[in-house]
Amino acid sequence: MSVIRALFLCSQNRLRSPTAEQVFCNWPNVETDSAGLGNDATVPLSPEQIAWASVIFVMERAHRNKLSKHFRQHLNGKQVICLNIPDDYDYMQPELIKLLEVKVGPFLRLR
Repeated sequence: MSVIRALFLCSQNRLRSPTAEQVFCNWPNVETDSAGLGNDATVPLSPEQIAWASVIFVMERAHRNKLSKHFRQHLNGKQVICLNIPDDYDYMQPELIKLLEVKVGPFLRLR
């Protein structure tokens, strides 16, 4: 079975995407990373992260739009999945973890 390299993106890389990275990092055959698309993100997204990823998860449609606008030349047919998770949660908040498991889990199990 091949390894899934899941990249999680939000705005600032402080709450949602680092939570997702942490939640899925110990899943079998899954490697995780996270970044932010905002100018003052804790870890700003790099082209190298996109190249590394086998699947990219964005938290909101606005993130997908920003990703396409600023990194279009690096996406080269990458699968980008919008989770539609609003910025209403704290880092590792139980409700956020449950939502991520429900929305992301099926994509990481089916490969």
